[in-house]
Formats: sequence, C-alpha cells, structure tokens
Amino acid sequence: MTQPGTMFEAIGGFEPIDRLVTAFYKRVGQHPKLIPIFPEDLTETARKQRLFLTQFFGGPKLYLEDRGQPMLRRRHLPFPITPERRDAWLECMAEALIEAEIEEPYRTAIFEKLTLTANHMMNKPE
Repeated sequence: MTQPGTMFEAIGGFEPIDRLVTAFYKRVGQHPKLIPIFPEDLTETARKQRLFLTQFFGGPKLYLEDRGQPMLRRRHLPFPITPERRDAWLECMAEALIEAEIEEPYRTAIFEKLTLTANHMMNKPE
C-alpha cells in the first residue's frame, strides 16, 4: 500500500522508478570504478533496486516482501565501497535522475536522501 504524500507518490509511482533504475544501471555497467564490484549481468541487481527504491520512497513494501529487511550496510559489506566508488555511484545516480526526468524539487530531495545512504555504505578507505 502506498502512503499518501510520499516521494513515491509525488514523482508518479512505479514508472519513474523504473526509468531511474534503467538509466542508472546503464551508467553503472560502463563506469570503470563500479564495474569491479557489480555483476556482469545487472538484471537481478536492477530488479532489487526497483523494489528497494519503491519502498524507500514510500511505495509498497515490495523489497520487504521479496528480500526481507533491507539491512543495506550488511548486504554491501562484501563489496569494497570506497569514497571514490561512492562518488562514482552518486555521479551515475545524478545523471540518471536527469535522464529519467525526475522533476525538481523531487530530484534534489531524492539525491540528498541517496547521498546519505551512499555515505553509510562506505566500508573501506581509498
């Protein structure tokens, strides 16, 4: 169930999330700093990201139903996430938000929230 007044609702629901994830992984799959920590086939990774972002922005709790509690930091510990890789990830996301035509002020609000999450995921110095 979608909560009224959520970011998910404000940006238009599933379709913008899908556009965002598609645009994002197109970049991740070509980014030299990110390729080493992502699988060659990004299909399942993108599917999980769609579920997560839907839930993260106040939509249906699809990630919880499919994968359980997010526990993002723990799930990402096997991957060396350095400040440089965090920045690369955020660069891909910033470009994807524009390509997916997420309008302001939502684009900035989403990017700020994802920046906090990306900072939390770092687990290794350069």
